[in-house]
Amino acid sequence: MNKQKIYPFLLLISGLSFLVSCEKEVREPVVGVYTAPGLTAPADGSSYILTDSTEDNVMATFTWSPADFGFQAAVSYTLELDLAADNFANPAILGITNATSMDVLEGKVNNALLTLNAFPGEAANVQVRVTAAIHKDVDTLYSEPVSMSITPFEKVINYPKLYVPGSYQDDWNPAWGEWDPANTNTVIYSVKDNGIYEGYLWFSQDTTELKLLKVPAWEQDNTIGDPDPSGMSGTLKIGDWGGNNIKIPGGPGYFHLVADLNGATYTYLKTEWGLIGSSVPPYDWSEDVNMTYDKIQNVWTITLDLKAGDIKFRANDGWDLNYGDDGGDRKLDAGGANIPIAADGNYTITLDLSGPVYTYKIVKN
Repeated sequence: MNKQKIYPFLLLISGLSFLVSCEKEVREPVVGVYTAPGLTAPADGSSYILTDSTEDNVMATFTWSPADFGFQAAVSYTLELDLAADNFANPAILGITNATSMDVLEGKVNNALLTLNAFPGEAANVQVRVTAAIHKDVDTLYSEPVSMSITPFEKVINYPKLYVPGSYQDDWNPAWGEWDPANTNTVIYSVKDNGIYEGYLWFSQDTTELKLLKVPAWEQDNTIGDPDPSGMSGTLKIGDWGGNNIKIPGGPGYFHLVADLNGATYTYLKTEWGLIGSSVPPYDWSEDVNMTYDKIQNVWTITLDLKAGDIKFRANDGWDLNYGDDGGDRKLDAGGANIPIAADGNYTITLDLSGPVYTYKIVKN
């Protein structure tokens, strides 16, 4: 009799255990197994010599195996190129597609290599990879890089630009008019052609008002401003006439302006530039010597006695923003290598941040 009473009770306990077990099983997290894309062509070790006469030809058709995020999703693939030594720290973008192949023109690759400071006529060791993305909250997948040797040719690059009309233009240079949308002197550039534009502009007023334009004209869809009435939100409104004017306080001064169209944000920094190094008094890297800005020539200059050693350019007496020269080509790189001064003497040094590629001159007097 006792066994008959115990048996149903055991069944009840067993059933409850089964339900609890099922409940736990349902709540277990599902771990996704992702498969990165893999470049299948061109072959690793491929070599190309680019020429201006064939710049409109396809250099190569890049193909890759599809990425797998564990579920059906629309995948955006980005083909990236960088110098092998830079390891994709800031790669050039060759194209974006939803397909698993892409024809890339010689001219596109040539422009990318020149923006990465490759030397025309010299073979550059580069790497190419493809990235796969489906959503900002899902990790991007990266292919293994493919190594190549590509020789670029000399060419003047027409970098993507944003025009920056505003209330400051005629004060900067009396020959200009204010709010001129077609002024090519007041522009910022996307040297990497990656949707991020930057440049240096002289703002003459305590608070300068401006807008950004994708084209040198006032067009509704191509005007960029600030969505907030204050004009100081740090965010961008792209299209629909750009909303409100962007307002830059803290002037007059020489400002570094950055506009990120991908993230719809902008930043700015007022800068004063100086020279520092073992060549510069007091010759021990402890402090810099201020340079002088010429707003008509739009350059910074200084004349002083230097010792044999090294120099760099830096902003605002600090190292957050500084330029050196990684390639020894008189083109400046953010945070780049020290610039050598070969011999003692009196020098005039010019810092030019007016164009898409920042440059400098060192002249012994």
